[in-house]
Amino acid sequence: MSVLLHVSDTHFGTEQPPVVAALQRLSERLQPDLLVVSGDVTQRARRRQFDAARHALGALHARRRLLLPGNHDIPLFNLVQRLVDPYRGWRRAFGPDLAPQVDEPDWLVLAVRTTRRWRHVNGQVSRRQIDATACRLRAARPEQLRIVVTHQPVQVPRPEERHNLLRNHEAAVRAWSRAGADLILGGHIHLPYVLPLTPEPHPTWVAQAGTAVSSRVRRDAPNSVNVIRYERAARRCRVERWDCSGGGAAAEFLPRGSTELRLRTS
Repeated sequence: MSVLLHVSDTHFGTEQPPVVAALQRLSERLQPDLLVVSGDVTQRARRRQFDAARHALGALHARRRLLLPGNHDIPLFNLVQRLVDPYRGWRRAFGPDLAPQVDEPDWLVLAVRTTRRWRHVNGQVSRRQIDATACRLRAARPEQLRIVVTHQPVQVPRPEERHNLLRNHEAAVRAWSRAGADLILGGHIHLPYVLPLTPEPHPTWVAQAGTAVSSRVRRDAPNSVNVIRYERAARRCRVERWDCSGGGAAAEFLPRGSTELRLRTS
């Protein structure tokens, strides 16, 4: 069984050191095959925040890593850099690939850059991005778990959250589901949940992570991460939510609940 640790919205610059330490202990315990970070790694895209994020995320135990920038990872107040070179800080910290991919026997994971220099909060996916991602999904091997990663959500559980939805999410979900996507991961709204996006016999699911280590938690959602376990031979997948017990010295990530995903069989 392979293990994927899904972390989002760390917002370094507002991180809680005891929670960061608890996340490191969780990664040491799990020894995940893949770490996926779905954006908003920093709070204000400042150099010292990128440095702190690179150090802390680099200390997590994972065989491979996939990181996607969020809207907080491009400058808000430095308008010149935002217009001319918005991802300069990200590239210095994490490299030039803004939409990385992982293709392994157990899974195909495709990150889609949904941030735009002219948008402060809302994300967008273009027709070209939708089609390119669908093409890669159609080329996946039948036994792979097919995952797409965006920063902004493609589905929300509450009407009052609809303004946070990814622009063009309806077209993206239709195309990616038809192309074989099993799971779409995201963050942005600091609210963890798992929802079905499309009906059987070809279900696609969304799994959102809360903020992993930031003090910017919602009243009804503590710091949390997702742990995804996949058994390739049986095409069985379980998404587990792990919540942090608190922000003090005794902080620890503990399992909160899990969802068994019914996956397509071909």
